[in-house]
This record gives sequence, structure tokens and C-alpha cells, in this order.
Amino acid sequence: MLQSISRFVAVLLFVFAAATSAKAADVKVMISAGFFHVYSELGPAFEKATGHHLITTRGPSVGDSPEAIPARLTRGEEADVAIMDGSGVDFLVAHNLARADSKIVLAESSFGMVVRAGQPKPDISTVDALRKTLLEAKSIAYSDSGSGTYLSTVGFKKLGVAEQVAGKSHKVRGPPSGESVAAFVAKGGAEIGFQQVSELINVPGADFVGTVPAGIQPPAYFVGMLPTKSKQPEAAVALLKFVSSEQAAPVIAKAGLKPLAPR
Repeated sequence: MLQSISRFVAVLLFVFAAATSAKAADVKVMISAGFFHVYSELGPAFEKATGHHLITTRGPSVGDSPEAIPARLTRGEEADVAIMDGSGVDFLVAHNLARADSKIVLAESSFGMVVRAGQPKPDISTVDALRKTLLEAKSIAYSDSGSGTYLSTVGFKKLGVAEQVAGKSHKVRGPPSGESVAAFVAKGGAEIGFQQVSELINVPGADFVGTVPAGIQPPAYFVGMLPTKSKQPEAAVALLKFVSSEQAAPVIAKAGLKPLAPR
């Protein structure tokens, strides 16, 4: 992996040679948790390749948290680029908070389930099996962002279990002030938990069970967009191209996301 990253940096040093000759910019990034592992690994490489400096603010893609990216932008917080679950894009565009023509799709995502480390892994391989697991679970956790919003408002209804699970479900407030669903499950907050795979894997104290079946799995992507008041649009677009390039694919895959076909 280190070797592939070195090759990636070398390629991008050439590709972004023009950018390094320009004045280095402070690039304000708002980012949700699902793509953060990719960003945190490639961000320093981008800074090295371009001379730009990334200033990072974290928050959910959607939801009622005051830390959510839409809420931050609505309050007038400044950002040059937003990286988030695509489910939040329509809100930003409809409220003139982001430029509709600036969207760049970064990676495909899916959501899945975890249990506390060492506990039996229930069967969720089919829609019927997932329904049975939900009904039998003593407690259920889901995120306060895109995947949790979908599951609590659409997924449970499609499975016909919305009423049965309502009293034993818990919405988990995510970073920066909260924690991932996997961390919540790991400390015993719930028996099972659901979130984007990229936020469930490699969390101490939690075991990844698998993805939910196709019948319940919505198409999901992480995207980057320029907020309407972006002051560094060229640097922001360069960052989005950097973290979604073909050379970045190994980092994206390691983070539990699916790289896109070369564009």
C-alpha cells in the first residue's frame, strides 16, 4: 500500500505541477465520516503535491444534528468544498448552498451491520433473514446521517418491521462530537448496528457482519461539491479529482468503498 501511495503521489506531483506554481491556498473542507478515512490518508499527499493547505470541518451529510454539513452551510459557515453522502446533495442545491454543476462522484458505498466483538453474527444474507434478525434483536443502532435516515424512514418500512423495532432502536450522533455506530455497539450500547461499511470496518471491539441484501440496499455514492460561496474553486476541484483518481483506487477500496471505473 505504501508503495502504491508513493506512485500515486509521484503521478499527482506531475499532474498538478501547474497548481504548485500558483500561490498556495487554504482550502476549507467540510466532510462526513464515510469518506473521511480516504481523505485523511490522501489529504497530506494532496498538500505535498500542490502546496495547498487543507482546513477540515467534520459533520454528518444529512440529519438534524447542528454539526451536519447542510446545517453548517445554512448558518453561513464557510467552505470551499463539501464531501458527503450523495443523499444530502439535493438539499444543498435546492437551497442554493452548493453549485449544481460542480458535483463530482468520488466512490460507491454500501451499508452493513456490526455486532460487539466475539458475539454471534446473525444472518442478514437475504431480506427474510435480515427481517428475522431485526425482530429478534434486543436493541438496534443506526447513524444520524444518510444510511440511518434511509433505514429509519424507508428500510424498516420496506421490511415491514417499522413498528416492531421503533421502541428498541437508537439513533447515534456521529462525529465530530459523537461516535460511529460501530464504536457505540462495541461499548455495549446496542446489540446490532447499521451504518456505511466504511464506518463499520476496523473498529476495535466490533465485528463486521456484512452488507445488507440488495433488496434493502439503496444506491449510494460519496460526492464532492463546491458550496456556492467557495473562495478556492480551482483548488477544491483539484482536491476532488485527486481523491477520486484511478491511482487512489487502492486507498478507496481499503476504506470499504468501491472505486469508480476510470473516467
